[in-house]
Amino acid sequence: MILDGKKISEEILLEVKNKVYDLHLSLAVIQIGNDQSSNVYINQKKKLCNILNIAFIHHKLDLNISEKEVLKLIDVLNEDQTTGILLQLPIPNHLDTKKIQNRINYKKDVDGLNNINVCNLINNKPGIIPCTAKGIMTLLNKYNIKVAGKNVVVVGRSNIVGKPISNLLLNSDATVTVCHSKTKNLAYFTKNADILIAATGKKHLITNSMVKEGAVIIDVGINKIDNKLYGDVDFEKIKNISSYITPVPGGIGPMTIASLAENLYDAYILQQED
Repeated sequence: MILDGKKISEEILLEVKNKVYDLHLSLAVIQIGNDQSSNVYINQKKKLCNILNIAFIHHKLDLNISEKEVLKLIDVLNEDQTTGILLQLPIPNHLDTKKIQNRINYKKDVDGLNNINVCNLINNKPGIIPCTAKGIMTLLNKYNIKVAGKNVVVVGRSNIVGKPISNLLLNSDATVTVCHSKTKNLAYFTKNADILIAATGKKHLITNSMVKEGAVIIDVGINKIDNKLYGDVDFEKIKNISSYITPVPGGIGPMTIASLAENLYDAYILQQED
């Protein structure tokens, strides 16, 4: 069965729209430089805000901006009426990504990457959860795919996907194995997975010989080659041996956007508690 992230995301956005439409929320996106992939993702966020009646504020900063100036902008946004603040990655190498993310008020951190939100996730406490990881769990829940007691293999250990989804799964009583670029004999691990989550950014890294029959396959990868999108999973060869599988596009991508909408509302609620 195809896990239809597009359909589920539309249902979520309708729910969020009903909650936020008259709240006058706002999202500030900080972009440093002019990375073409970032431009695409920022445009998606702008469209999302238009749908939800959320003010979209795009701070496009010079590639050579100093860290001091970036931090100063965040300080201003932390103190004003902005609901959510998002640092669009990647940023130039002369800037400290983690330092900048941690300058964002954790109650406005709609990416869920501030250390306070990260610690809340690790300790299974309420907080704002990174969008892609949250979207994966939401999709599994919507299709009633249970993770408790299952062998789940996560391929990739990024701060944005691999690490947070691993913690969410552990919090939901899954048995989690994390594989990465230094893992030897990757297929040994993936063949034992009841649920396999691939988040590496390598086209068709996961082949049909690496997957056991009946496994649930979650493909987070988006690889653009010759103007065509591919996942980390060889979809055509694996779809008939898996029980559930996400397509690329139309799987986790829309769920990430829907989760950002949910995080904006969660940020608003957190700020009302002040």
